[in-house]
Amino acid sequence: MIKVIGVRFRTAGKIYFFDPLDFEIKRGDHIIVETARGVEYGTVVCDPKEVEEDQVVQPLKPVLRVANPKDDEQEKNNKIKEREAFKICLEKIRKHELDMKLIDAEYTFDNNKVLFYFTADGRIDFRELVKDLASVFKTRIELRQIGVRDETKILGGIGGCGRPLCCHTHLSEFVPVSIKMAKEQNLSLNPTKISGVCGRLMCCLKHEEETYEELNKSLPNVGDFVNCSDGVKGEVHSVNVLRQLVKVIVEINDEKEIREYRADQLRFKRKFKKEKMDVHDKELRELEKLEKQEKKSNLDDN
Repeated sequence: MIKVIGVRFRTAGKIYFFDPLDFEIKRGDHIIVETARGVEYGTVVCDPKEVEEDQVVQPLKPVLRVANPKDDEQEKNNKIKEREAFKICLEKIRKHELDMKLIDAEYTFDNNKVLFYFTADGRIDFRELVKDLASVFKTRIELRQIGVRDETKILGGIGGCGRPLCCHTHLSEFVPVSIKMAKEQNLSLNPTKISGVCGRLMCCLKHEEETYEELNKSLPNVGDFVNCSDGVKGEVHSVNVLRQLVKVIVEINDEKEIREYRADQLRFKRKFKKEKMDVHDKELRELEKLEKQEKKSNLDDN
């Protein structure tokens, strides 16, 4: 077992482990650590704890020091410099007429490097831009192309639920999501309904996937034939997954009516057939396109 602390370097960013040494560190403290990018200012998000060695990427780097008022002031100044660097980079992009969208600018804590994050439809030859920026900032310059999901994670926004985006507030890493999850949760398969601000499938589809999968195990599919507890047979009209209720079309005295039953009042043999999607051809093409983009995005994120 190894004693570690969890540290983040940006809001909802990935959590990295560091060796706390003998420092008295608690959640919410700011610390100075050395990373692959250089000396960085991070926020402790996990109190000191012990984890298995195989959960740690070796070598485990130690904390250099707990941030002091001087460090806090430098980090504050860096944020001001980042805003100015963003404006300068925008001007240089226009000057070089590059087809790229600047998303964010970031200084390393020791000012040894300035990173610029951007999106673009294809590859961009930004060598002249880097030279131009280096002559202005007199330090190392790194331009990093990111995807639309990362862009949304950095910029943030409000989702269709009316709350701040998951990826910008608490989701450390992107998880694979698919159309199957939307169908499992009986959501509308309209692309505009299940797409997030980034244009990809909503990350929150993953949140309740396991619960719905478990609940759906005890329910028949729409169109299945079932035997009901009152002795009648019928065809499933609709299901309410969360309430575990099923509406069944039954025939009584040559007349059809809809009755509602609990899942445990039905006997059936679930058919694992290919599901039909009740959407227009145009929407189906959009769904297929969306799913292809999602698979590509998942590969890019990994």
